[in-house]
Amino acid sequence: MRHLLFSAMMMAATLTSSAQTAQFSFFQYSGNDTRFQQDFNPTSQYLNPILAGFYPDPSICRAGDTYYLVNSSFAFFPGVPTFESKDLVHWTQVGHVLDRASQLPLEGQGVSAGIFAPDIKYNEKNKTFYMITTNVGRGNFFVKTQDPHQGWSEPVYLHQIDGIDPSFFFDSKSGRAFIVHNAPVEGGHDYEGQRAIRILEFDINGDSIITAGTPNRRGWYQIVRGGTHVSERPIWIEGPHLYRIGKFYYLMCAEGGTGDAHSEVIFRASVKADITKADSWEECPHNPILTQRDLYNYQQNPYLPHDAVTSTGHADLVMTPNGDWYAVFLGCRAYNGPYYNTGRDTYMLPVTWKDGWPTILPHATPVPAVVDKPGLLAADNLMTGNFSYTDRFNDSQLAPRWIFLRNPSTFYQTGSGLTLTPKAVNIAERKSPSAIFCRQQHTNFTAETEVRFSPQSKSDLAGLVLLQNEDYHFVLGLTKLDNKLAVTLTRREKAPVLIASALIENDKPVRLKIEGQGRYYSFYYALEGGEWQPLAVGTDAINLSTAYSGGFIGTCIGLYATSAN
Repeated sequence: MRHLLFSAMMMAATLTSSAQTAQFSFFQYSGNDTRFQQDFNPTSQYLNPILAGFYPDPSICRAGDTYYLVNSSFAFFPGVPTFESKDLVHWTQVGHVLDRASQLPLEGQGVSAGIFAPDIKYNEKNKTFYMITTNVGRGNFFVKTQDPHQGWSEPVYLHQIDGIDPSFFFDSKSGRAFIVHNAPVEGGHDYEGQRAIRILEFDINGDSIITAGTPNRRGWYQIVRGGTHVSERPIWIEGPHLYRIGKFYYLMCAEGGTGDAHSEVIFRASVKADITKADSWEECPHNPILTQRDLYNYQQNPYLPHDAVTSTGHADLVMTPNGDWYAVFLGCRAYNGPYYNTGRDTYMLPVTWKDGWPTILPHATPVPAVVDKPGLLAADNLMTGNFSYTDRFNDSQLAPRWIFLRNPSTFYQTGSGLTLTPKAVNIAERKSPSAIFCRQQHTNFTAETEVRFSPQSKSDLAGLVLLQNEDYHFVLGLTKLDNKLAVTLTRREKAPVLIASALIENDKPVRLKIEGQGRYYSFYYALEGGEWQPLAVGTDAINLSTAYSGGFIGTCIGLYATSAN
């Protein structure tokens, strides 16, 4: 396994600051959601979601008896978390696809820009894995490897792709390869939100798009204009995946936007047809094959069931060695109405087939919290369910759950905690702050740390941050207030507001704790050896929901140090 980051040698690059370094003794996280308080048999059943928290836009492939899954990472570094499993249920993160700045330039990009909807495929012909994606600030590209544990190539940019969400298809029968992607409508859109799906043929040997002989000289053909039920003016068809299954090619796409109208739809064409022609494709008569939009009416009743899942879509299919089919897809655990702070999780369901068409979930059927899957091996799983962990940063490398905002922050580790050197970068700027982040994975959670820090002015702060984006977040930290040592809590909703503070009489380590209960969070501090003291209880944290603040990520919890004003 490669870990090109997270080395103590980065200490040499530490920037100077008027403040001393911030020393974090540990980070502790615990989650306890009602959805996961289920009786189930771990040898024959699993919990949904399979990856809890901000793990959106899943793509999956299989090589032999091993499955690989990747997710969108937006403006976080390293990019595209990569998971491995033998049973589709117990997933281990083996690293990230994009772990070098040369693969992932993110400077100046917003939190919800960066990497969109990565697609992972295994080409049996050349025994090679491919990951293709969109970097919003740079373009569409792919990388490849013959072993995901050993790192991936430098990017190959494909400038013929005009749009987002590219996906590879390697036809094991014919040996041909194609890319499908979301694109502008040829000739201009007829209404707002109308998009198209294009297909391009790919030269495996030349790692390039085949453009010769194509009518537009850029290699692409438009095969879907608008989406399904076109008379109803469908919007935002995207996230396409192409498969060959039996006598048909199948084109599966997300549709309806990533909010509560999200869905998954599918088309098919005969293997004897020319799949670059739009009239070769027929629409599934019972589209959508996955959605939750027909279950909940927020206007009539904003209070959802405790285990409700909304916004399902952006799916990918995989076949087991036994010939069974499963779909992975994103969904959201809302606490009321369209609001959720945990982001878009990864879910999985078995796929049923009838008359040559697949169904992931029948209409008006909730996503189940417990799903049958015989033959599982009971094992610890820190990716779903109710769990706790403590990270004492004893290793020379960070655990793969930790990520940076944009390109890496300067930091170094010791055997007794994590040390951050403050940078003159504030969490509200489109820069790389001195911070490391993990995901909020539960609606009801507790996060705790202990920090030792000696701020020199009100510009110096170290502590915890809850990040949705630059303009919507919380900062709980140790700083100077009226030239006195203090713990402060700032809530930002476009503009920062100091909502609570407490003066501290000594400079010993301070413990900080956040408790989230759906929409409302409570914040605490404790002096060394002392009891917890409430700083703010029941604070409205709807500003951490994408339905309120915009964007695509889930709340990220950061250990943070700054010397910025």
